[in-house]
Amino acid sequence: MIVRGIAASPGIAIGRVWRMESEAEAANAPANIEPSAVESETARLMQAIAESASEVAALRDQLIAKGQAHEAEIFDGHLMLLEDEELLDRARNAINDELMAAEAAIAAARDEIAAMLESLDDEYLRERAADIRDIGGRIIARLTGRSDMPPAGGGDPVIIVAPDLTPSHTAQLDPSAVAGFVTLQGGRTSHSAIIARANGIPAIVGMGDALADLRAGEVVILDGESGELHIAPSEIVIAEFAARREAERAKREGLQSLMGLDSVSLDGVRVELVANIGSPADAVSAKERGAEGVGLYRTEFLYMGRDTLPSEDEQYDAYVSVARTFGPDAPIVIRTMDIGGDKELPLLELPKEDNPFLGYRAIRISLDRPELFKTQLRAILRASAHGNLKIMFPMIATLAEWRAAKALVDACKEELHGEGAAFNEAIECGIMIEIPAAALLADRFAKEVDFFSIGTNDLTQYTCAADRMNQKLAALNDPLQPAVLHLIERVIRAARAEGKWAGMCGEMAGQPHAVPILLGLGLHEFSMSANAVLPARGLIRGIDQASMAALAAEALELETPDAIRALVEARVPAIRQAY
Repeated sequence: MIVRGIAASPGIAIGRVWRMESEAEAANAPANIEPSAVESETARLMQAIAESASEVAALRDQLIAKGQAHEAEIFDGHLMLLEDEELLDRARNAINDELMAAEAAIAAARDEIAAMLESLDDEYLRERAADIRDIGGRIIARLTGRSDMPPAGGGDPVIIVAPDLTPSHTAQLDPSAVAGFVTLQGGRTSHSAIIARANGIPAIVGMGDALADLRAGEVVILDGESGELHIAPSEIVIAEFAARREAERAKREGLQSLMGLDSVSLDGVRVELVANIGSPADAVSAKERGAEGVGLYRTEFLYMGRDTLPSEDEQYDAYVSVARTFGPDAPIVIRTMDIGGDKELPLLELPKEDNPFLGYRAIRISLDRPELFKTQLRAILRASAHGNLKIMFPMIATLAEWRAAKALVDACKEELHGEGAAFNEAIECGIMIEIPAAALLADRFAKEVDFFSIGTNDLTQYTCAADRMNQKLAALNDPLQPAVLHLIERVIRAARAEGKWAGMCGEMAGQPHAVPILLGLGLHEFSMSANAVLPARGLIRGIDQASMAALAAEALELETPDAIRALVEARVPAIRQAY
């Protein structure tokens, strides 16, 4: 039996199903105890809390060791919650007064406090409910012996099947334990999918209800390229996919020969293949995978999951760390804070919106809160003394927004001049093209900006009015939709006319069917998941830009993404070998 979802991260995984249910806790635990067991049950609870604290502290330390200090602060907060007297008193009282088992007691205490927080008007306090639920679930897991994730070293790697995976869950997946994952929710450009691609973990998302009857322990084959999940495959099918998996492994090893080579076409056209990152640790990983620099530093992750805003010096240190990882000449494009949409920041107490993707977010917040914005701009400018940093503004829709943002950069330069601080006076400033309004006025923007970077994830969903997280709209949410392709061509042409460079930082930049077209259109910089860099380099080094220009012109005349893909496969058969 074969079921299909959204192909989220390429690769083949073969293994047994490990189901992660949203509430798979304490199912067989007794709800009540005898009066004589109160003392021992309370001791069980306190032991589970102590073990949970050790577990959280270890996770925090692991993140710090990987250079992810801001993510580690999430777990500092969890350690504080594990000492919260209100939570502990409620649980202990439930054991003493209501003779509840420890599992039931902590679950009841957790649910009561979380429900109370969720009923408040304060956005920040409502967000703390999720932390309480997380901590409560962790304690229950210790009491029951249930783990949220498969244990490492526990046998053959499994394939996780879950309602959804958070980005933090995905980032912590152990390849020795997890061969791949399938989720019922999510889209190809969800953060979990992006992290999976960056870490080389095969994944399918958006399966919906198709896996309701799938049993734990059942053998499945996950094809992250086609989005197909083979349930209870025959031995012959397993052998076929195992051979394919081995061929892919050999291909990946062969790609290592491309490390350090130029990304240049057969007719001598050189492009930049750079990476999308979210932290200094990501930069190290990207360089190890062949990236020539950074085309998108998602700085909002410096702000998220913490109780205080990052200081100017903290941001400066992060930006300098990335610059030093790649060296003084490598391009490092830093996108200013892109909070909003699916990236919430309780610290800012943002209003609840019915449609946050079209709301108060990104540059709109920055321009509305200039002191917050200037802290980041000053940090970037100071860091530019140590590398080839560039500033990119997200969600620009109008020339007025661009000019206001650029004016604040100039104001920060004046302040730093007065303080005697060093920075690159000629630092490039550009905009992310992700709103159709900006794409349509690209010729006017090109007269003022230093560069464009096309964000195809949002540009596609806005152009086609198709929520990129809605699996039912996956066919519409395709960057090879002709309307999107025409906007991309318009932006690149406008940049070229003014002698400016155009890059792309959306997921499209690393997709095999898109790379030849983008090369033909004249894209200068391709920014992608780090794992896609070497395959893209191999493909570009085997084709010529002049032929791809003819291919792109023909693709612009076609009417469907499928027709465009068929054209690329017919003209560039090398894409089957490169990826």
